Amino acid sequence: MLYIFSGLPGSGKTTLSSALAQKLRAAYLRVDVVEQALRDAGVRVDGPEGYIVCYALAAQHLRLGLDVIADTVNPIPVTRQAWHQVADSLHIPFVDIEVICSDKAEHRQRVETRVSDIAGHVQPTWDEVVNRHYEDWDLERIVIDTAWRTVEESLAELTRLLNL
Repeated sequence: MLYIFSGLPGSGKTTLSSALAQKLRAAYLRVDVVEQALRDAGVRVDGPEGYIVCYALAAQHLRLGLDVIADTVNPIPVTRQAWHQVADSLHIPFVDIEVICSDKAEHRQRVETRVSDIAGHVQPTWDEVVNRHYEDWDLERIVIDTAWRTVEESLAELTRLLNL
């Protein structure tokens, strides 16, 4: 199964997707880690490079029979569709999960107070988050609102909706 997480930085996407990966003992792919590793290797990352690496890694893990958790912003339909193509090409089921934080003040506080857990990775500012291009969804998905919820509460809601 391919679990495709999407959402703006600071929405709780990484926290929730990593919690699900731990619960399922699934392969976990986080585009921020891939992009920072590319930068560390001297590769200029200003396009889809990190996503392309994640698509390839996801396909390899899925071929091995592993569940895969993909943690990316997925701001536009083309990135969302590319994940679907990875799963479809292998005849693997997938689910889209959009993580949001509907409380603007809480979302801002999360963005402004978080500390990077990836060496060298620079977190986006609040202005960068709110001005980021992020297109509305026109596809079926699970939406998890993490505003004023604990990780455990959000994970419980997600696992209920996924029938796990």
